[in-house]
Order: sequence, then structure tokens, then C-alpha cells
Amino acid sequence: MDENEKTLSLFTTRMRQMILRFQEMKKERESLYAELEERDAQLNTLQGKLAQAHHDYDSLKMARMIEVSDGDFEGAQKRIAKLIREVNKCITLLSEK
Repeated sequence: MDENEKTLSLFTTRMRQMILRFQEMKKERESLYAELEERDAQLNTLQGKLAQAHHDYDSLKMARMIEVSDGDFEGAQKRIAKLIREVNKCITLLSEK
């Protein structure tokens, strides 16, 4: 073999190695993207559950604040009046902006 044939053979070998490495990297990339999509879907599901839990908690907290038990009607009215004042303050602050 002369020098050109050796160089061409080495070049061909290196090109085949690069092509194989490229294919491996491409498969790994696809795998990582699939894993990322799966994690994103899982994250979205958990965020939805968290938002629902916050909503449920707030609803229960509000129900507890409004709950009238053992003739505590006057106290409940005061709590409701306080909540209404707070809401009115918030509306006023928002309307000023």
C-alpha cells in the first residue's frame, strides 16, 4: 500500500467511527428528550394536583371561618363583615392602579 491508500483507509475508518458515534448520540438525544417530555407531563400533573389542593384548602379554611356553631351567630357575622371589609379594601387597591 502506498501512502495515499493508507491515508484513504484511515480516513474511511475514522468516518465510519464518526458516523457510528453520531448515531449513538442521536439515539441518546432522543431518549433524553422522551424522558424530558415524561418529566414535564408528570410535573404538569403534580402542579395541577397542588393547585387543586390549595383551592380545597382555601375553601375549607373559608368554610371554617364562616361556620356557625353553638349559637355563635354574632361572632360569625363579625367574621363575615371583616372578610367583606378586606375584600372591599382589595377592590379599592386594585381599582386605584
